[in-house]
Amino acid sequence: MTAEIDKCTLPVIAIDGPSGSGKGTLSSLLAQRLGWNLLDSGALYRIVALMAARAGLIFNQDSTMEEALAIAKLTASLSIRFLGQKVFVNSLEVTDEIRREDVSIGASIVATFSPVRKEILGLQRAMQDSPGLIADGRDMGTVVFPNAELKVFLDASAKARADRRYKQLKNKGLDVKLPDLLASIKERDERDRGRSESPLIPADDAVVIDSTGLTVEQVLEQVCLEGKSRGLF
Repeated sequence: MTAEIDKCTLPVIAIDGPSGSGKGTLSSLLAQRLGWNLLDSGALYRIVALMAARAGLIFNQDSTMEEALAIAKLTASLSIRFLGQKVFVNSLEVTDEIRREDVSIGASIVATFSPVRKEILGLQRAMQDSPGLIADGRDMGTVVFPNAELKVFLDASAKARADRRYKQLKNKGLDVKLPDLLASIKERDERDRGRSESPLIPADDAVVIDSTGLTVEQVLEQVCLEGKSRGLF
């Protein structure tokens, strides 16, 4: 019991925001600077979407509860490991595959399934460990870690986020079109912000940062100043 209480008192910085806002890069840099653990919750949903597609499971915006439960059952069976920047599922590396745009769209869909969210919630909370945790996602401060010492909601205009995503994918040699990415981001925003369970909204006590005209270094410094003012480091 004592160990569990100690674990629950370990510091958490929750960083939420829409796709392309820069929260993944910010979270990674912050974890490196502080030497804390990193939870990329988006990767968990991407993994589920990828593995569900590989298993031939059907999922879309009109999926039945039976289909959602089948994906939740698959989620419970997955062995997931994060080793540095690499991601392994059932001993297979999927680091690049889970970053594909079709997987990103699929992740947004399976994230609306209550049974899947329940399975992933346990995985997320189990990652709270010493010396602290940087939790990157869409409901880290509102649902997963509501008692986080610092909550940040990182936003940016849809156009800025589409531009960033376009450059990322082009640098990886992928064939993408900016108008398609912008449309996809707007569609995902509507789905994420409008879902009935764990919608994408800032926590009441979150620090909201618009990164549209900021560099990641400027955002990082803002978050570090907030953390220092709260005595987190």
